[in-house]
Amino acid sequence: MKIVSRNEELLREALSCIPQPSSRASLASCNKLIRFEDISAAAFKIQCGVQKTPCMYSRLSKQYGMDIFLKKEFLQYTGSVKERGVLYLLMSLPQEQQRKGVIVASDSNFSMAVAYHASELRIPVFVIVATSTAPARVKTCREYGAMVISYGTTAKDSQVHARRLAQENGYLYLEEEDSAVYLSGLGTVGLEIYEQVPKLDAVIFPAGGHCGLLAGSAAALKHLNPHISVIGVESESFPVLQQSLKAGHPMDDQACNNHHFYGDVSGVCFGSNSLQLTGKLVDKVVAVREEDILISMLRLLEYERATIDAEGAIGLAALVAGKLPELKGKRVAVVICSGNLELHLLQQCIARALTLDNRVCRFSLVISDCPGDMSKLLEILAREEARVLDIKQERTFVTSELFTVQVICTVETRDKIHTAQLRNALLERYPTTAWTER
Repeated sequence: MKIVSRNEELLREALSCIPQPSSRASLASCNKLIRFEDISAAAFKIQCGVQKTPCMYSRLSKQYGMDIFLKKEFLQYTGSVKERGVLYLLMSLPQEQQRKGVIVASDSNFSMAVAYHASELRIPVFVIVATSTAPARVKTCREYGAMVISYGTTAKDSQVHARRLAQENGYLYLEEEDSAVYLSGLGTVGLEIYEQVPKLDAVIFPAGGHCGLLAGSAAALKHLNPHISVIGVESESFPVLQQSLKAGHPMDDQACNNHHFYGDVSGVCFGSNSLQLTGKLVDKVVAVREEDILISMLRLLEYERATIDAEGAIGLAALVAGKLPELKGKRVAVVICSGNLELHLLQQCIARALTLDNRVCRFSLVISDCPGDMSKLLEILAREEARVLDIKQERTFVTSELFTVQVICTVETRDKIHTAQLRNALLERYPTTAWTER
């Protein structure tokens, strides 16, 4: 957590209360600010304020050839794992600062967690957002109890305004960073997974720029069992963590500004503490395509009845893409960290995922414009058990012979094999059938 205000020293006093490093030199050498004792203390302190989310055996296990356990952090009140770190930070603030209040400047999961838990702790909380922020996010923060102010056309404008208000009024300006307090709170996820799943072989976390969950949980898991593999997953479009690990320092690539679809995993690498812990304790970091993330979201909706965003689904996407063949036959936990998918994106994501999964397809063909020919086409589709989603006829701009009609049809199939069977049946009857490639 990055603290920027004239009261910055107040949080440093809270950090100074953390006990001195123990005899476990492995963690102490990785990061002097976070140890297993800190994570245990965080778990005890926040246990009444956040959910101990289930880590359940998934029906996807047979499909991918391993025992998959899903840690359902999207069941937290605000739909995000960020609550753990936020609550621990807010509870660690001195009473004087709690009385004055805190201020944040974004519409992220982090800000929503601050809005909710600060209100629950009776801490005045202000959220500054850009005027382009989705109305649903503004409404949610207000319902949590925050004072929401729209200011400026960009995120930078709202951040500047928030810092000015913090300086003028004594608020504590909070920006997601990787302080010991915040990482300790996030690390409680690793602690819970270890308790909930015996004989665990590996745990998969979302990574990307905001890798505090990965780093904090790795500290807990490696302390409890060094043989558990800890794996981070990020997007191929924003491989900021891999770039930062290779460079040896956090990358400040402006091209990685938060992408609307990816959320926090597309942000810049935000701190050396998280990066150092990741480099020392994380066994592997892999990257996945956007297509794999969309199919992962579809699998979670179908098999788990869970509406998950890209950040939450990216861990499972590594299994969907076959990026981790060494985990076949193993016991694997996957952290589903966020479920705040905006409604206007839901339909687009599911429609695109069905197409990528070869379950919605489109073809065009030319038939005679005579009574009965359309019925014959529909009979073939019915015989092959394809569900017609849309069908259009084009007569005016057909370039083939006269008195013909071009038919453009969108259908739903069961899977890739079913799609191939339908394609062969159509080509047998209509050799000129053109299949629209996805």
